[in-house]
Amino acid sequence: MDANNFLRQMLMIGVGTTSFVAERLREVSEQWVREGRLNPDQAKAFVDDLLNQLNVDTGDWEDQLQRQVRNVMQDLGVARQSELDELRGRIDRLERQVRDLENKIWR
Repeated sequence: MDANNFLRQMLMIGVGTTSFVAERLREVSEQWVREGRLNPDQAKAFVDDLLNQLNVDTGDWEDQLQRQVRNVMQDLGVARQSELDELRGRIDRLERQVRDLENKIWR
């Protein structure tokens, strides 16, 4: 699994968690309205405020997750895409040089 797929999966888990939390908040607020703890306007404001805060925190969470994944991948010795691209370029140049040398020998 490459780093991009891993990161995408982790972000999807975060999105799924956020959706679950949002749904659960709505359920709890509806229950509190039924029990008379909150009026409908208070429940909506409560849910909206928490979801707004969750959305703000999610951006920070995603940035932190990306940094942590990069650090883990680096600690594991997994090459970055730019490093792989550089190596591919070097291999291509070496293969051309070998072909050129072979062509010189056979002339």
